[in-house]
Amino acid sequence: MTVLQHSFTAADLGLLGASVRGEVIASNSANYDQARAVYNAMIDKHPALIVRCTDVADVQAALKFAAGHDLRVAIRGGGHNGAGLGSVEGGLVIDLGPMHGVRVDPQARTVRVEGGATWGQVDHATHAFGLAVPSGIISTTGVGGLTLGGGLGHLTRKYGLTIDNLLEADVVLASGELVTASEEDHSDLFWAIRGGGGNFGVVTSFLFRGQPVRTVVGGPTLWTLDQAPEVMRWYQAFIRHAPEELSGFFAFLTVPPAPPFPESLHLQKMCGVVWCYTGPQDRAEEVFAPIREFASPALYGIHKMPFPGLQGAFDGLYPPGHQWYWRADFVKELSDDAIAAHIQHAAAMPTMQCTMHLYPLGGAAGRVGQEETAWSYRDATWGEVIVGVDPDPANAQRIRNWCVDYWEALHPYSMGGAYVNMMMDEGQERVQAAYRGNYARLQRIKARYDPHNVFSVNQNIRAEEVAGAG
Repeated sequence: MTVLQHSFTAADLGLLGASVRGEVIASNSANYDQARAVYNAMIDKHPALIVRCTDVADVQAALKFAAGHDLRVAIRGGGHNGAGLGSVEGGLVIDLGPMHGVRVDPQARTVRVEGGATWGQVDHATHAFGLAVPSGIISTTGVGGLTLGGGLGHLTRKYGLTIDNLLEADVVLASGELVTASEEDHSDLFWAIRGGGGNFGVVTSFLFRGQPVRTVVGGPTLWTLDQAPEVMRWYQAFIRHAPEELSGFFAFLTVPPAPPFPESLHLQKMCGVVWCYTGPQDRAEEVFAPIREFASPALYGIHKMPFPGLQGAFDGLYPPGHQWYWRADFVKELSDDAIAAHIQHAAAMPTMQCTMHLYPLGGAAGRVGQEETAWSYRDATWGEVIVGVDPDPANAQRIRNWCVDYWEALHPYSMGGAYVNMMMDEGQERVQAAYRGNYARLQRIKARYDPHNVFSVNQNIRAEEVAGAG
């Protein structure tokens, strides 16, 4: 284990333990290795301390301790961040995991969610009232990280990004002050946290607008890899004109050797679309008819299901503890050359869990102005992500190389920037490209709320740049 030198004593640690209700975990604690682990096993950081916070007061105490002992701070919600930004080498992790309460107001159609909750916990609570909050596609993902980066998933075309359904947030600032950010109060901070990531404070509570979603019609359609050029061209035209109630993300994949996939398709490399339809059930047959009829899909797995069933469909395929490497971009068009590059690299997927997804935008998400939130790619057609995944650490370099080679081949056909939730540690130029024209305003807000860059373990607005801003 890495041996770290700390600026605090055992007595200091005792005072911290007495000032918080949650657990304080140090490098000599019995559960240290379990507590420091994040979703991506490729990330192996050794924080000096982990404070598992139970309430806002714990967060404030942890921040005060970090400031007093010159410790860098990382904020962990669900721990899913691909780059491992929920941890920090030699610093202090504020782990919000114990703060996972969800409260639904069915009359107001609002959902109050604490910062450590996962989307599976939210789905469980909201589904009972026929509601959902737009989120991602894996239910074990943390609410906090996904929301602060934007929130792109099955309901985006119909109800917008997660941030488009955010009404307010309670934020602990670097100073320790607790503020509520909304359109009416701290509106500049509210603008910034809608896409600006964890740069501005610790969000301990979110208030979302719930949307009417209960039973959906969806699932995968799969085609053979040699049909992929035809499928991608069809999909590009189809999704742009599809009703907003219908979303479907395109994927290259290797068929898992397990139900519900038929044995004849197991471990075949294929292309497909995972659909989600939230419109009237009596129109589903009409909406899916052109999908069922296109190019004789090898699998037509469309059926009714509760929305949480679709949200959790990939949880078993992607459990915590695997090796992960991500690259991403926003995409406007799929040219013939881009399609050819996609197919070349998809055919070389090195392990069963490696994949590429194109998440459709447009619809409700596209009707929000480019400068209304920090999330700046409202004009994109898709968020593209290339992911190398495998449980075996021996394959880490192999999946990384495939992912980077694939991304480098496709990046020239992109819009230049990426969704911050799907980026690794790729340098400051990539961070700026993620925010385009909104970056300078983010710098000014960072200078106001976090002038000393306490919140730097993220896709960061650099402290030295902030010092000269505003």
